[in-house]
Amino acid sequence: MELQKIILYYCFTPLEDPEAIKLWQQDLCESLGIKGRILISPHGINGTLGGDMSALKKYVRRTKSYPGFKKIDFKWSEGTGEDFPRLRIRVRDELVAFGAPGELKVDQTGVVGGGLHLRPEEVNKLVEEKGDDVVFFDGRNAFEAKIGKFKNAIVPDVTTSHDFVSEIESGKYDHLKDKPIVTYCTGGIRCEILSSVMKKRGFKEVYQIKGGIVRYGNKFGDKGLWEGSLYTFDARMAIDFSTKTKVIGECEKCGDPTKQFYNCATVTCHELVLLCEPCSKISGSRDCTHENSKQPDRELIG
Repeated sequence: MELQKIILYYCFTPLEDPEAIKLWQQDLCESLGIKGRILISPHGINGTLGGDMSALKKYVRRTKSYPGFKKIDFKWSEGTGEDFPRLRIRVRDELVAFGAPGELKVDQTGVVGGGLHLRPEEVNKLVEEKGDDVVFFDGRNAFEAKIGKFKNAIVPDVTTSHDFVSEIESGKYDHLKDKPIVTYCTGGIRCEILSSVMKKRGFKEVYQIKGGIVRYGNKFGDKGLWEGSLYTFDARMAIDFSTKTKVIGECEKCGDPTKQFYNCATVTCHELVLLCEPCSKISGSRDCTHENSKQPDRELIG
């Protein structure tokens, strides 16, 4: 059996006909037997796909043949096509649902006015030079940070990306406007937008990690500034960057260490519950106690 992998990628570039791009990508993925998720908007493309390595390599070459996608930075991760139930490609107003499609500006070089990209080694160098002044700012849903985050990071109280604009405008973080801020997320796409939102609202020195947590973790494993596991929006649920990954999550029932999320037992609730394996098997351990539950960004892939 051929080795299988997962690729993550995004590209911000103006697309005049997203529906045509969708049809092309649908045909391409089906011809190669690839499964996963792709989002397309007038601002670009965002995907997570799994399958045979040879098929994924062909997908990368053919996708990069489109002039606007030549600069896509494909990130490789452990996994298989079976981590996705099917192929799903959708066209939307936004690649990430920040609720502000008119605010985002893109050109052939990417997002206009976003944060400065730092390679993983440059992130460490920034911290070495500026020390505790550097603020790591989580650009994901708050629940993702329960099992992994950058050390001493700020984790905004957000359930979905749609909450970020109002969270930034709340004034909670105004005292950070003169500090160096490193935004981070799974693969980098959410920070492309978040860093732009922050800069437009007066944050002076904003960075983003090129390739996101995935690239940083692949580079440094558990010997860098990241600690814990990385939540993923597929059947894997979580990945580690080494065999020595620290478990920082705590079971919501007994407090024991865990990194495993389970769906709330109530069908109409979309919350994920962090439980250890013994508690997950106890009747009632996943009964709903959540108020005003909102559908999380389960389709976010960067």
